[in-house]
Amino acid sequence: MAYLVPNEFVTKMVDAGESKIYMSTRDTLVRAYMAGAILALAAVFAVTVAVTTGSHLVGSILFPVGFCMLYLMGFDLLTGVFVLAPLAWLDKRPGVTWAGILRNWGLVFVGNFAGALTVAVMMAFVFTMGFNTEPGAVGAKLSSIGEARTLGYAEYGAAGWFTIFVRGMLCNWMVSMGVVGAMVSTNVSGKVIAMWMPIMLFFFMAFEHSVVNMFLFPTAIMMGGDFSVMDYLIWNEIPTALGNLVGGLAFTGLTLYSTHYKTAPKRQLTAADTNPALA
Repeated sequence: MAYLVPNEFVTKMVDAGESKIYMSTRDTLVRAYMAGAILALAAVFAVTVAVTTGSHLVGSILFPVGFCMLYLMGFDLLTGVFVLAPLAWLDKRPGVTWAGILRNWGLVFVGNFAGALTVAVMMAFVFTMGFNTEPGAVGAKLSSIGEARTLGYAEYGAAGWFTIFVRGMLCNWMVSMGVVGAMVSTNVSGKVIAMWMPIMLFFFMAFEHSVVNMFLFPTAIMMGGDFSVMDYLIWNEIPTALGNLVGGLAFTGLTLYSTHYKTAPKRQLTAADTNPALA
């Protein structure tokens, strides 16, 4: 499993950020759509496994299969471009502006949401026999998740809103480590192992991922969850997306960039370093 040293894969991060900003509208939307759809399927798979086995841990161990598939196929999640695109601006790549970064984020958001919503409609249809029956155990679990992670936060007001924000930060700290993990190796097995670990951690800890939630909450609403679209947006999606942005960029993107790409000058030796007796 060939391994790239940090300064090598951080260079790949900056290059990737630049390429995403210059990508065509069509390609950005298609890749984001497929990423949202695949991650949504992974989420329903993990919830199904957890309900069937009675073990959230087993579902969490298996959830990263979707993340690995979408990144190996070169598709894009909002949580990933939150981290990569600004690095190209920091590196002063020619023509990279904040207008271009915001355009990329907006297109990826739309594509992810469309893909996740497509799978949400399909799975709600499946769980209810074409909206003719009550959802089964998995559908009921999805509905309960939607209520608990909107109205459950709203109950605590501002403290609940900032709790979602912090959980969003923690989520994309781990998810962006998965994005970087795909760059640390030059073969498939190495990439998968490096991606698997942080994604499993985020899912088991029930941190808030903006794209996963684009599937979970619309599905819950379609299957009778007792909360509204505005509840979903205000008490989950908006603070989650903001937390994902801050957490991924602060804890992963900027830290790796600053210490492995823009390395500080080495400390100069002093007399005390060369002669311990003078210390």
